Amino acid sequence: MHQLLNSAGDTRVRTATLADWSLIEAFHRRCSDQALHRRWGRTRITRRDIERLLDQCACWIALQTTDEVVALASAGPVRREPGVFDLGLQVADVHQRRGIGLALAQHAVAHARSRGAHTLSVYAEASNLPILGLVRRLGHPTASHQEGTHLDVRVPLHGTGAQYPTTPLPARF
Repeated sequence: MHQLLNSAGDTRVRTATLADWSLIEAFHRRCSDQALHRRWGRTRITRRDIERLLDQCACWIALQTTDEVVALASAGPVRREPGVFDLGLQVADVHQRRGIGLALAQHAVAHARSRGAHTLSVYAEASNLPILGLVRRLGHPTASHQEGTHLDVRVPLHGTGAQYPTTPLPARF
């Protein structure tokens, strides 16, 4: 099933499968090393990385009318934390700030809620202001903890408040 991400109809989202590997690999080649490192913690993404992601999460790709992948998103349960789903998101550098990431994140939130999630988790570098800003647009985030240069940001999905220990977010957040 394809869902349009914008009113112009030039970007659509669909579930990703391993059959999309060549499209996903080409997408990652178009992303900057900095963007790949921010999302994955390294600059080379392998087929095995995508296989693991697909095994553990629901994944979606955003495609242009040319079938060029411009974004990849994932949402899946966090191990040993019932009701908490992790959000993964990568948008090609040249397609950022167009609402694609937010639309995919909202899609992931709907998926997580439909699977009984009460909280969305995003683990990101504290300096990754684009993803932290996007998380803020999804709800009223709190940071459960900071690990070195990374934040584990949590967004309650049902408006009932967080059910885990929290620390304040950095002022620039």
